[in-house]
Amino acid sequence: MGFFDRLKAGLAKTRNALFGRLDQLFRGFSRVDEDMLEELEEVLITADVGVGATEEIIDRLRDAIRSKKISEPEAVREELKAILTEMIGEGEPLRLETQPSVILVIGVNGVGKTTSIAKVANLLKKEGKTVLLAAADTFRAAAIDQLKIWADRVGVEVIAHEEGSDPAAVVFDAVNAAKKRRADVVIVDTAGRLHNKKNLMDELSKIDRVIDRELPGCSRETLLVLDATTGQNAVSQAKEFKNAAPLTGLILTKLDGTAKGGIVFSVRSELGLPVKFICVGEKVDDLQYFEAEEFVSALFE
Repeated sequence: MGFFDRLKAGLAKTRNALFGRLDQLFRGFSRVDEDMLEELEEVLITADVGVGATEEIIDRLRDAIRSKKISEPEAVREELKAILTEMIGEGEPLRLETQPSVILVIGVNGVGKTTSIAKVANLLKKEGKTVLLAAADTFRAAAIDQLKIWADRVGVEVIAHEEGSDPAAVVFDAVNAAKKRRADVVIVDTAGRLHNKKNLMDELSKIDRVIDRELPGCSRETLLVLDATTGQNAVSQAKEFKNAAPLTGLILTKLDGTAKGGIVFSVRSELGLPVKFICVGEKVDDLQYFEAEEFVSALFE
């Protein structure tokens, strides 16, 4: 299957739960009125689109109905697709202008952080880039071994120290190895402990200082990995991380495992951060750059 077909298959639970109900909704009304909009609001909220994002969608829809004099429910469906696509915006491309560039990846245990790193590395490698991984999540048991296993599968090198060592020291060695090997991208696996925000901020600050000193002016991305199956908890988690680190984008995982893929709209609306990658499966090529139009089309088809 091509990625769009895999995307459609991966979003089947959300499509059946959310957009199956929308089909029933639009067929159940012969004309556009406030009752229909109220039911639509309920459907969106139950799909984890989020209260704030849903209110924005309904307000924009109401304005469009009024200004365009829309009276047919099917026309509301098309207007809804357009609003959803515009609302989440296109996934902004990674800024990887320098050699090497650096991608810091953050996320709590269990969200799929390590596998996401391997999948991003695989994607960049397919684009012809040389990728090096830094195993800087040094305090989680087996995190280093897990990253090495995935790196072997993808065919990229890992720079690692012993478990419990200083993450900033790992990054120091990784960026210097990247300079010597003329690697294009260094992807850093960082710890995602949120129980003590100060520790996390201190750790990231040390890593930032190392990168600034060793690679002044390099292109930087700081991506947060979120598990879509956790719904609104993922939004709360993202807000905490956003307060602790200068995030540039999001990676949404496990969209194939939830009926609440509406979380994409919620995180975009509440955080103002672009979704850069989405993952709709466990295979190494089931992560792709986020494209709003394809995403919304896959939900409606």
